[in-house]
Amino acid sequence: MATPARRKPKAAAAKAAPRRKKAAAKAKPKPQVSRDELLGFYREMLLIRRFEEKAGQLYGMGLIGGFCHLYIGQEAVVVGMQAAAREQDTMVTSYRDHGHMLVSGMDPKGVMAELTGRRGGYSKGKGGSMHMFSREAGFFGGHGIVAAQVPIGTGLAFAHKYRQDGGICVTYLGDGAINQGQVSEAFNMASLWQLPAIYVIENNKYGMGTSVERASATTDLHRRGDAFDIPGMQVDGMDVLAVKAAAEVATAHCRAGKGPYVLEMKTYRYRGHSMSDPAKYRTKEEVSKVRQESDPIDYARDLIFENKMADEASLKETDREVKALVTEAAEFAQQSPEPEPEELYTDVLVEA
Repeated sequence: MATPARRKPKAAAAKAAPRRKKAAAKAKPKPQVSRDELLGFYREMLLIRRFEEKAGQLYGMGLIGGFCHLYIGQEAVVVGMQAAAREQDTMVTSYRDHGHMLVSGMDPKGVMAELTGRRGGYSKGKGGSMHMFSREAGFFGGHGIVAAQVPIGTGLAFAHKYRQDGGICVTYLGDGAINQGQVSEAFNMASLWQLPAIYVIENNKYGMGTSVERASATTDLHRRGDAFDIPGMQVDGMDVLAVKAAAEVATAHCRAGKGPYVLEMKTYRYRGHSMSDPAKYRTKEEVSKVRQESDPIDYARDLIFENKMADEASLKETDREVKALVTEAAEFAQQSPEPEPEELYTDVLVEA
């Protein structure tokens, strides 16, 4: 179906698909998923976007403090990857993490409450945007230190192999993190021990404010595992079905005991690096062009319409339901009390 990066890829999923233009006459391919699956992907991506939009509003109102990194534009990556996940799998990511929490099954109310520093949050209001966890959901956190999650994800993959539970750890990192030394160390260890680890590079073209072309000597980031004999694939991260297809290749590789896999998702973030980023390093025209030609939610909606899986009225109803869910989460967060000062001294030490 798909081939490692060291050989010329043949399958469409093994390389970045050409950018989609709405004016193009070429028809979109018939999706190789069921109606319910595609509608589910659409709803999950829409939930992430509406949640992030609301988080941006609350940040502007001063209800979210500290850093806040939004996932708007990148929704297809985590939704497509999660489509190939199993219950025993684990996930770890960086600070752009709200979407990952939502698709892992974490309650939007608990996530929003944590963003606002309230007692009802997943880390009892102490973690904020970048540091919340849910062992029950298999989500081992967003991490504020660039690339720090990569060795942690490698350790989680080691735990899966040691316990022989059939699980895989999916570690997400950005195009800025890929140049950190600990990434190479983790790749070497994962390959040496043949760990069930998938490293998903969310290449949104900019590490904070520096383009990948200015930061990386080689920009084919899916080939970063070549030196460690780790196969890689470049994927159109704006197409949820392409992501799902690539995820199935990578997970099958890992579950067969063949070791780690690298997936480079060519994606794009519409907002700044964080809420405090004016994003002057790129033009409004660039952002607008991507939104018009490659938006992941628009593309999924077009597929739904063209394959007569739903009509506009039903998708509008889905949007209303999602907005109501997000509104409920925001109200819960604002009504939840702030943690007591004594809470600072809890969860500091675990006696094993």
